[in-house]
Amino acid sequence: MNHYLKRLKIILQYNNIYYLLLFLCLIYLIIYFSLYKCNHKYNKNEVSFSIIINSYNIDGNKLKINTNNLVCFYYFNTLDEKENFINNYSLGDTLKTFGSLSIPDSNTIPNTFNYKKYLYYKNIEYILNINSFYKEKENNNIFYKIKNSIYKRINTIDNNEYLYAFILGDTSYIDSNIYNNYKLNGITHLYAISGLHISLFSSFLFNFFRKLRFKYLFSFILVTLFLLFYSFIVGFTPSVLRAVIFFIISRFFKIIKIKTSNVNILYLTIIIVLIINPSFIYNSGFLLSAVISFFLLLSNNKNNSLLKTSLIAILSSAPIIINMYYELNVFSFVSNLLFVPLISKLIFPFTIICLFLPKLSFLLKIMTNLLELLSMLFTKFLTLNIIFSKMNYLEIIIYYVLLLISFKKKKYYLYLIILVLFIHFKSFLNAGDRIYYLDVKQGDSSLIIYHNKSILIDTGGIIKQERNNWKKRNNNYYNMTSSIIPFIKSIGIRKIDYLIITHGDYDHMGEAINLVNNFKVEKVIFNCGSYNDLEKELIKVLDKKRIKHYSCIKELNLDNNKLYFLQTREYDNENDNSNVIYTELNGYKFMFMGDASITTEKEITNKYNLPDIDVLKVGHHGSKTSSSKEFIDEINPQYSIISVGKNNKFGHPNQEVLDNLDNSKIYRTDEDGSIMFDIKNDRLKIETCSPRKE
Repeated sequence: MNHYLKRLKIILQYNNIYYLLLFLCLIYLIIYFSLYKCNHKYNKNEVSFSIIINSYNIDGNKLKINTNNLVCFYYFNTLDEKENFINNYSLGDTLKTFGSLSIPDSNTIPNTFNYKKYLYYKNIEYILNINSFYKEKENNNIFYKIKNSIYKRINTIDNNEYLYAFILGDTSYIDSNIYNNYKLNGITHLYAISGLHISLFSSFLFNFFRKLRFKYLFSFILVTLFLLFYSFIVGFTPSVLRAVIFFIISRFFKIIKIKTSNVNILYLTIIIVLIINPSFIYNSGFLLSAVISFFLLLSNNKNNSLLKTSLIAILSSAPIIINMYYELNVFSFVSNLLFVPLISKLIFPFTIICLFLPKLSFLLKIMTNLLELLSMLFTKFLTLNIIFSKMNYLEIIIYYVLLLISFKKKKYYLYLIILVLFIHFKSFLNAGDRIYYLDVKQGDSSLIIYHNKSILIDTGGIIKQERNNWKKRNNNYYNMTSSIIPFIKSIGIRKIDYLIITHGDYDHMGEAINLVNNFKVEKVIFNCGSYNDLEKELIKVLDKKRIKHYSCIKELNLDNNKLYFLQTREYDNENDNSNVIYTELNGYKFMFMGDASITTEKEITNKYNLPDIDVLKVGHHGSKTSSSKEFIDEINPQYSIISVGKNNKFGHPNQEVLDNLDNSKIYRTDEDGSIMFDIKNDRLKIETCSPRKE
């Protein structure tokens, strides 16, 4: 045994062995994902399922349960039913559920979060929509009982949102606006349980056990058992698993006296984590944790200043952050100088104290109020977000190669800066013109990119009641800040030159205030007619932000082109007052109908000669009040785009309208997702972002 251990120690002291293991791990991942399929099968027609509650979350009346191979949703009908679940159901319980399986949709707006892929790589193929359930078996697992007691303990403590965040890694209890400020300041990594938390836990416990005069090996075993149990408590998240395995390997190597670098130990850690679960390679938390740790260890300076550490963390995480949010706060290293010590040395340790001494939670509230105030001030006065378009794999590889070389040859930082500038400005190199018809569910929104000018026609918007119904039917719904704005940033758009509101209905302009509050908008154009309440609310915001706005215009100049507004009469209803827009891009004719009715269509055909439209944005989501046969025959569209929500209560699109459009190629956002028309070299290229894509 000693002989084999001695040989192992010799082998593990060679750097090349770790490179070989990394290469073999890469081959393993390639083979794994080329053959990968969810390793469970459900009958789509099944109606009853036994599930174990691994974790759950309650948002209003919505219950989300995570189990081994399913994500499950249930909607409480009464407050008493909700309270009954909280009081009588625990983690580890087995439920007998009755409901239906549905396949999750992929993202239908490009470069946004793909829920289907996210679940797939967690070995989840279906969503279970629960109609009813009961407890089939009480939890009798000692580990789950301890986990439940910790959750219940936290539930009884006042101001517990930061206990959930720092002890359990669950940030969903923190107000979304406050958490968004943390995101803008680039400090959300402090709320993800990873190396920082594990280091503090392990250091404290090791020192505690050593003061009790425990032997080093015994202390190591006790700390390891605690960290493994803590990993179970927080659900074996990838970043925690990486930090725990790194601790175990580094301490074990010290015990058996294997001398190797911490970078090599990190390589071995990453290999073990990916063997345990190869899908972690797609987890942003794991990638951030691994990449930042690698470059911090590579700096090879135990006396790194906090400033240098912050700069290394920002540089090393930049490509991952860019492809998550499509922007970087250049001052995030400054905010980290304040928030890292504030959270790691004061607030995080105090959340542990509050777990055992709940009466001190009022002090934690004072601390977190200060934290939130500072974050708000930093967001207001020390935030400079630079937008980047999505980085491709080649750009990411070149970036990291240059960053690696720069650690040894400082002059390569210049090449790194040149690459970053190229990524920042590369959207201007796209010579083509594009039109995106975005899937905003039961609403309208189209984005025109012409000569690097951006025109957004409508913003979509789902009224609160319909939004709740949409969530209940689909467990997913459109939101400006989580869908359109990230997409716009991902293609390198830094501002909207013109926001055109076709009319004042909520499904066309409900997200307009959200847009101007979260993105730069130069000018806004309204339709003819008097302003309704929704438009007046938007105008108040525009005036406050000093954004110019106009109404009832006839044309809009765009370099050597124009957008023509064909409807300039005033009717007694919003739909007939809709802006109807016509333009030609590189010889292709585009028309946007808003919610214009048959009355408006007749007025337009009597006034203008518009034969052979190439692309028609169909009026009123395919309602029978628009798109008369006479109008469609007159303009004779080659392609027809219908923006419509899946399973909408209006029954859009109407079959008669579909029949009228039969001579054109029809695209529907409920079936095809977002549709893009790319005009390059006088050719029209069409792409879709289907909810059913793999």
